[in-house]
This record gives sequence, structure tokens and C-alpha cells, in this order.
Amino acid sequence: MDPRDVLRDTVMRLLLRDLAALQREVAAYPDDATLWRLAPGISNSGGTLALHLAGNLRGFIGSVLGGSEYVRDREREFTATGLTRTEVSMQLAEAEIDVMRALSTLDLARLDSEYPHVLAETRLRTDVFLMHLACHASYHLGQIDYHRRLITGDGATAKTLSIPALVQPLPDYLAI
Repeated sequence: MDPRDVLRDTVMRLLLRDLAALQREVAAYPDDATLWRLAPGISNSGGTLALHLAGNLRGFIGSVLGGSEYVRDREREFTATGLTRTEVSMQLAEAEIDVMRALSTLDLARLDSEYPHVLAETRLRTDVFLMHLACHASYHLGQIDYHRRLITGDGATAKTLSIPALVQPLPDYLAI
């Protein structure tokens, strides 16, 4: 098997695992308002971080690599508030669809090429940027988990980092 297949499959599994965990985190907030509550010294709510991740993945993967018509509004990701947990969950579901569609059809040669956009005045190979996006998603997932626990006082886990999810067969509609 081509190592690029393994990389593409692994990044997709990581992102889909984290998006599923984000769904569980959003659902674990006791009500819609708590998703948006801030604690002293914390600048982003769980809702803000969830919207940011959805927009980030839909833009950088769905649109740029997958050709979707999604147009990212990064400012809105950080200024929108008061959406319901269902509305946030729907945006995460759209991100999951975009990630699955883009990565399951991504030409392997594209992984070796330069990502189409300059990022922070830096040019990166597409494979390196995809690994960055997977790490970025996990970083914010951890922040959301911590935010939910801090705001609610509920220490229950949402099983954010499932190892079995990385080796289970992809559902048929996600198969590469």
C-alpha cells in the first residue's frame, strides 16, 4: 500500500474521530446557554471553539482540497453566539461531510504538492498541513472538554480520544 494512502486514511480517521467527539462534547453541555458561557481568564466558549473548528475544516479541507462551495467567515466563527447545541451540531456534521468527501477522493499526488494557500507567510506541503489540521482539531477538542468541565463542574468524560476509533473499519459511506 502506498504510504500516502496510509497518511490520508489516518488523517481522515483522526479528524472524523475528533468531530464525533466534538458532537459528544456539545451534547454534554446541560443547555444551550452553558455552551456559550465564559469563565474568568478564558476568552473562547465551547460554542466558539466548535464553530471555529467546523469553519476551519470546511474551509481548508472541504473547500480548498475538496472543491466544496463553502465560504469561510473566520470572524463570524469568533463573534457568533447564542446558537443552539443543535445548530452547532449541524455545523459539525457539515464539517464531517466535507472532510469525508474531500479526503476520500483526494488525489494522492496532491499530498506531495504544495498546499494551494500561503499560511502565516509560509508554504507547506499538503500532507504536512493536513497533519497540522488534525493536531489543531485535537488541541481545540481538549479545550472544549476542559471548558465544559470547568463551566459545568461535571467531570464526566465524553471519551474524546478513542483509540479503537482509529482501527475500526470506516463505515461504507466513508470507505476510501
